Amino acid sequence: MQYISTRGSAPQDKNMALDFEGATLAGLASDGGLYLPAQWPRFSEDDIRAMRGLPYPELAARIMAPFVAGSLTDDELGQLCQEVYGDFGHAAVTPLVQLNEQHWLLELFHGPTLAFKDVALQMLGRLFETFLERRGEHLTIVGATSGDTGSAAIRAVAGLERVEIFMLHPRGKVSDVQRRQMTTVRAPNVHNLAIEGSFDDAQAHVKAMFADASVTKTLNLGAVNSINWARLMAQVVYYFYAGLQLGAPDRAAAYSVPTGNFGDIFAGYVASKMGLPIEQLIVATNVNDILHRALKDGDYSTGTTTPTITPSMDIQVSSNFERLLFDVGGRDGHAMAEQMRAFEKSRAMQLTNSQREGASALFTSGRADQEETTRALQWAYRNCGQVIDPHTGVGLHAAQNADIGADVPIVTLATAHPAKFPDAVERATGVRPALPARVGDLFGREEAMVEIGGDYEAARDFVLSNASASA
Repeated sequence: MQYISTRGSAPQDKNMALDFEGATLAGLASDGGLYLPAQWPRFSEDDIRAMRGLPYPELAARIMAPFVAGSLTDDELGQLCQEVYGDFGHAAVTPLVQLNEQHWLLELFHGPTLAFKDVALQMLGRLFETFLERRGEHLTIVGATSGDTGSAAIRAVAGLERVEIFMLHPRGKVSDVQRRQMTTVRAPNVHNLAIEGSFDDAQAHVKAMFADASVTKTLNLGAVNSINWARLMAQVVYYFYAGLQLGAPDRAAAYSVPTGNFGDIFAGYVASKMGLPIEQLIVATNVNDILHRALKDGDYSTGTTTPTITPSMDIQVSSNFERLLFDVGGRDGHAMAEQMRAFEKSRAMQLTNSQREGASALFTSGRADQEETTRALQWAYRNCGQVIDPHTGVGLHAAQNADIGADVPIVTLATAHPAKFPDAVERATGVRPALPARVGDLFGREEAMVEIGGDYEAARDFVLSNASASA
């Protein structure tokens, strides 16, 4: 399998293509674009039927196999999946829970840091280790987080000999649990940076470092954010897992996805391209609704980030949206590069007709303000006995208000354990969710982080001064 950049050459130009190993270690393409497979693998209906009843690790290996071809053998991939998904707190890894006749929750929070990011990042950590050992190289990871990516990434690579990680988070704008899950990991290869500003600022700093020659000539950079294709690949699996339980390939389901950076829901798009029947993908946003506006009106224009009870979605620039625009817009890398350069200057962009039409074939969107999110949490608890986190509440609100026939099951992705946001959950339901026993001593651990200013130079200089491995 070959990978191309959304801002690079046309698919037939192999000079810009990498294999899976190269794309995984590179993270962001050198031209600022994001990697995608040169073509989508596709399963037949019989292929999908044959997946019914497979344990999650075996299903994961089956789904990922086409993407890693040429970089991992089937045995190597199968072993990695067994190792990664044996460390989750539920035997089903991502269990499906029924709310009523139509609505379901897909619980993605049974990993070590209680968020959906674990499903992909635990795999990414093992892939880094495998490929770096093979090459005899070291990797410096620079990442930005709005809450959950940071802790999952740190947990995935802490203590690895060939990887060092610098994780940027917006100071004071993640929950106490999210922050402590990052800052209490005491490993010599882990650096936590609390920056002034928003997640969008942190993400912009990370992208700038990948384009900064003063950094790239010194450090071998890698990415763990969902700009890394390997992360998205691993997230595709749980769409198949839920779909198979609900009757795929003979029955389609809809999926409502709490959405910030567009990675989790883009994995659903990939599942559809691979043959999984999907009725609709619902982009669920909070009041920071750039994606809702883009899909509804074609207006992808940034505004001011508004802090909410769903901090992981307090985002204005959704990096993975570029992957969708590239794919539905005809895979024209040069046109995509021009479109994104203009957006990066003006912070505003109108989707082309082909992009709008291509997206509308599968995607719809819904927006939830704080009151609507609270009502969704109350409904889940009072009517179904389910305590959910606020991000999942945004997804549930969008699911309940979607224009979808009653015969179509709707799966809301439950992206975080409610104990990660105990104050918001308690205000809505009167119930204060407890941390699972395996992380119950979190607030007794010592924290370690460095606070820096919000300018790019401060972040870059800290990384360069503290990184131990050169390119």
